[in-house]
Amino acid sequence: MRCPPRFLAIILLAFPFQVSPSQWLPDPEIDQRIQLGIDHIYNIEFAAADSIFSDIIHRRPDHPVGYFFRAMVVWWQILTNFDDEAKDAKFTDMLEGVIAMCEKRLDKDPRDVTALFFKGGAVGFRGRLRANRSKWLSAANDGIVALPIVRKAYEIDPKNYDILLGIGIYNYYAEVVPDKYPVVKPFMIFFPSGDRKKGLEQLDLAARFSKYARTEASYFLMQNNFTFEKNYIKALEIARQLHVLYPRNPLFHRYLGRCLVSVGFLSDANEEFVEIEKRFRQKETGYDIYDGREAYYYIGKYDFLAGRLEKALASLFTCDSLSRKIDKDGPSGFMSLANLLIGMIYDLLNKRDHALQQYKKVLAMKEYETSHLEARKYMIRPYKRSQ
Repeated sequence: MRCPPRFLAIILLAFPFQVSPSQWLPDPEIDQRIQLGIDHIYNIEFAAADSIFSDIIHRRPDHPVGYFFRAMVVWWQILTNFDDEAKDAKFTDMLEGVIAMCEKRLDKDPRDVTALFFKGGAVGFRGRLRANRSKWLSAANDGIVALPIVRKAYEIDPKNYDILLGIGIYNYYAEVVPDKYPVVKPFMIFFPSGDRKKGLEQLDLAARFSKYARTEASYFLMQNNFTFEKNYIKALEIARQLHVLYPRNPLFHRYLGRCLVSVGFLSDANEEFVEIEKRFRQKETGYDIYDGREAYYYIGKYDFLAGRLEKALASLFTCDSLSRKIDKDGPSGFMSLANLLIGMIYDLLNKRDHALQQYKKVLAMKEYETSHLEARKYMIRPYKRSQ
């Protein structure tokens, strides 16, 4: 029964709570510094971002903006080193400090939009961390708290494109997730209905016209077009833009590679994954074991298709090895498909016994794409290039 809380968390905690100009300090210099700090966060330049937001806190210790975005520095540090939980407590403490500050402001004025935004953002991100750590009930509870906050902010300022981001995300996921995971539907009777088409339109408006939420809105548009809409051309267009703006962001970099694969630009995709593998190997900030695992899979598959079988095996074995370190909830798609390819390569190398062992491994794993169908087929008849 873990699925319902998990996917409710996806729906309810998807609010980045980017803040509109009216919520920022009426100081052009500080406003510019905030934007610069946000750009540093997305480009994985943590020290520079932390320095900027520490300075903003020093200048305006009574305003939540500096505290909130300084916590976002820690959030991205967690995202780019996902298995390390050492910063979780620090992040939670920082968020709860923001919540406490905002609650004091709301005690004085319940319609304080600044306090609503930053409190909602802090609660939402606390829930997102809990969801990432599989604490589904706590995560869903945070989502239930956060949802009316963002809706109230939208009621106060419905024409604000930055606010529109959170509403667009909710509208999209509130329809898409229950359709994809029907087990969630009974839980959605407690929440407003969604609108997939409207959600996409709202995200597009936020990506084009918001002041501070453009990058986050673009990220969700890219993700939604890739994962749910299967509009790989649109996803690729956004991925290119994000990678140009933030070339050190591994998440945007990986999506660029995935999108290139999905539209058939395999040589271009390979170049990106070779670069990702290099950055992972050199331990560049943000490029963690998940980035390395994905890079080795696609590099191995590319070499397999090009007939460089021994080289492909080396990459796929590395993908499998990394998967075994991080697949805590059972074999991932990368592990399953890498082992399938290894079996196919063994067939091409006339190592039938090894190939059969690989296909048996694949059948013992969860099915991804057509992995079981292919494994069974090649157990009966060895894989050949003509197939």
